[in-house]
Amino acid sequence: MEMTIMGKYQTLVIRPDSELDQHAAEKIRVGADKLLRKTGLKNVAFDMRRVRFMDSSGIGVIMGRYRTVCAIGGNVAVFGMSPYVERLISMSGIREIVIIAERLQDALEEVAGIC
Repeated sequence: MEMTIMGKYQTLVIRPDSELDQHAAEKIRVGADKLLRKTGLKNVAFDMRRVRFMDSSGIGVIMGRYRTVCAIGGNVAVFGMSPYVERLISMSGIREIVIIAERLQDALEEVAGIC
């Protein structure tokens, strides 16, 4: 898992590895929350290009970051999804509350309100 700070967009970009399960979700939750508190960033973008497996823990980590940043006026974006991940996102209902984008630049511009 990688986390990158995109200061211009006030966004933390999270790049999970191939599996977004309970173990990976816990690492993301702890790391992301620490960075969000430390930096004051208000947006999160999940780069799902490497994710090949995701379970309910993955949905939970996205929802948890949504609640965190929503409370401070931020947004969450998810981009680069495989058809499998896109189906899970759609079935979970979070597609209705997060920004869905195809590319990183689109996600960054949308979460920062630059469209």
